[in-house]
Order: sequence, then structure tokens, then C-alpha cells
Amino acid sequence: MQPNHSVLIAFATLVPFVLPRTSGSACLRMQCAVVASALVLFVAPVQAQQTARPEDTEVWKPVPPVVTPGAPTVGATPPSDAIVLFDGGNLGEWVSVKDGSPASWTVAGGVMTVVKAGGDIETRRRFRDFQLHIEWRIPEDVTGTGQARGNSGVYLAYTERGGYELQVLDSYRNETYVNGMAGSIYKQSIPLVNASRKPGEWQAYDVVWTAPAFRADGSLERPARVTVFYNGVLVQNDFELRGFTVYTGQPEYHAHGAAPIMLQAHGDPSPPISYRNIWVRAIE
Repeated sequence: MQPNHSVLIAFATLVPFVLPRTSGSACLRMQCAVVASALVLFVAPVQAQQTARPEDTEVWKPVPPVVTPGAPTVGATPPSDAIVLFDGGNLGEWVSVKDGSPASWTVAGGVMTVVKAGGDIETRRRFRDFQLHIEWRIPEDVTGTGQARGNSGVYLAYTERGGYELQVLDSYRNETYVNGMAGSIYKQSIPLVNASRKPGEWQAYDVVWTAPAFRADGSLERPARVTVFYNGVLVQNDFELRGFTVYTGQPEYHAHGAAPIMLQAHGDPSPPISYRNIWVRAIE
């Protein structure tokens, strides 16, 4: 947020007319005091935003209880009305976020694997409300700790100004801030439980996404909502999002329409993660 200089100038111009008539230096001092107060009101929020630190929005407690998932939900067959985004064959439904060129992640053995140098990828199609199934795997030989251990993300809607991230991370015996662990809506909502499997095992997200709605003037009419099952266990229960995902500062909304789903190529130094069996059903 930047201060509105035209408003400040207008305010300063009006000061002599709205202040009581006071002689000489007393009047000048009063005018200066009012203008200074206005500057504080406009500039202070900007300074606060500029000095914000990522750790200011990290939440470490309460730590969600560990739950061992039941029967695997991986390998779920797409319903007849689903749009298959990846079936192990090719990346025809995906493009580079950077320039819209064909996605450059690798495909082998029915699995797509992140190519970090290739950058984030997103769907060619755009969606509003939907049901999503996506499977992912942290490498068995994963290295690193905290956020530098198998980091990626599923953005449930992505625009040029940002999006809404469902965090992907190795959260099996890997300590980090809890609003940044697997199953979290990154830096907005802690998962109800930790249902993570070991590195090397396939995990699954099943998501119900309700996109935000905006009025004609761009103001928010209805916030986004999300329900997430992680390995068949409920971890987000109709959570109401506060805006786009941000690493530093507070989330806020920016008006948008239908948007692609994005998969993040995170720059952490650990080995890249893999995805498979991705399908989506539009909810009318």
C-alpha cells in the first residue's frame, strides 16, 4: 500500500480553511501539527508493511495431533464427468506459468516430477468451483528440514497477482510452523490433524473448492471456502480464506474470475517431489 499523495496535498490545502482563526505563529504551529498527524496516518501502515518479516506470520502452536491414515485413497478412479488433468501419459493439460509454453516437468512411469529450473506449471483450463483429486510423493531420499524438505504447493486458483495455496511438504516427523505444514492453507489455516505418510509413500488430497465472488466494482462479495481431506482424513473443514496466500504480511483479496490450478516448483534444495492421478470435477 502506498500513501495517496493527492489526498495528502488536498488535505494540506484545506487546513487553513478548517482551522479556527488564530494569530501568526500559533496558527502555523497548529497547521503543521494537523498535517503531521495526517502524514502519520497515511505513512505508518506503509512503514509497517515494509518492515514486516516472514516469521511474523508463522504459527508454531498448537501442533496438530498425529493420525495414522486408514486404507489408502491413492489410485482413485476419476468419475465419468471428471476432467483428467494428468493420467500418467503427458502434460498436455499443463503450461508454464512464466510464459504459457508447454510444461517442462518430466514424465516417466506414469508420474510427473517437478523440474525446479522449469518453474511453476498451471492448467490450460480455468475453473471456479470444483472437486479436485491429486496425489503426490516426497522422495524417499529427501533431505533438509522444516520448509526446505519436499516443499511444493497446490494453488487452487492462481492469477498474475497471486493465488490460494494448499501446502505440500514432508510433514512426517519434520518440525516446522504449523500453518505451513502439509494440509495447511499456507499461513492461514492449521490442519486439524497431521495425517502424513512417510517419504517415499504416495499421499492424496481430495479438495472441495468454492471460489470467491466479486462485485462489479471489484469489491469482495463472498470469500473463498475450502474443505480438504488428506489421505482420507479431514484436515480443513469449510475454511473461509482471508485472501491470497502471502509469505510476508497479511492476505488480501484481488478481484478475479475463473482461474487455473497451479503446481509450485519450490526453490528449496531438497530433491524434487512427484505428482500423479490428477482430476477435477466442476461444481455447477
